[in-house]
Amino acid sequence: MAEPAGPVVLYDGTCGLCHRSVQWILRHERDHELQFAPLQGETAEQLRTEHPEIPRTLESIVLVEDGQARLRSKAFLHASRHLRAPWRWGYAMRWLPAFLLDLGYRFIARIRYRVWGRADACDLPAPEHRARFLP
Repeated sequence: MAEPAGPVVLYDGTCGLCHRSVQWILRHERDHELQFAPLQGETAEQLRTEHPEIPRTLESIVLVEDGQARLRSKAFLHASRHLRAPWRWGYAMRWLPAFLLDLGYRFIARIRYRVWGRADACDLPAPEHRARFLP
């Protein structure tokens, strides 16, 4: 399998919050460059060979772009540059220290299954977005 050409968002494919977040991104995208893949899938496994910092656990969202893998809150902030205003303004906050931003991120990650649920299978994306979802 060839490495994805554009930026890839890796997410927990069974997490209700993650699923809703991906759907939200699709509705608010500006450039339609982002691709998506579950952390449990082949694409994530392939990207881990080049980026060993990508966790095997499922509590993190990851953005792989421009040869770098960004985790947790930094992944969201860097991905925000692909969104329409006002959401893309979050990219300006990428300079804030990750350890501070990740405090809130880790709290949400701990409770996400209890609040937003868990799916046994991923929903099929809309036909216009299917090509952007990687295995």
